[in-house]
Amino acid sequence: MSNDARFEDGGEKPLNLGAFDAEDLQVISSLVQDAVLPVTEIRWQPKQRRLGLLVNRVRWEDVDAAKAQGRPVERVQSLLSIDQVVSVSSQGVDRADQDMILSVLSLSFEETDAPSGHIVLTLAGDGGIRAQVEAPELSLRDVTRPYAAPSGKAPSHPE
Repeated sequence: MSNDARFEDGGEKPLNLGAFDAEDLQVISSLVQDAVLPVTEIRWQPKQRRLGLLVNRVRWEDVDAAKAQGRPVERVQSLLSIDQVVSVSSQGVDRADQDMILSVLSLSFEETDAPSGHIVLTLAGDGGIRAQVEAPELSLRDVTRPYAAPSGKAPSHPE
């Protein structure tokens, strides 16, 4: 019998996670919260039916250990890939502004006609990206070594 993975299991290893339903997607959403990316790091590949985003995410799985050990909070570049995409739309994202930096607030799945629906990437500043999908199929894979976050701190959200 195998045990389920624990959040702590990702501490020192690069993440490589998949999501195939709304519950799985919430795990990936928690890991990409506060990720930042330049608008130039978004790729829509209609023939492959894939939307890819190269994000600089906070290593949330390591934040508590970093604080306890007195070391800076880390970020890592990760590829967020959404597959089975039929179409993509956005609001508040100016692809012509090559200097635009986006900040991720959350990911969610809005079912329309099961298993189809929309994967919604909510961005800071009233922006968003919506991918119409045949079914939820996402992956999040770390592609670089972690690096110290420029601020050295984890983002905080007032309650």
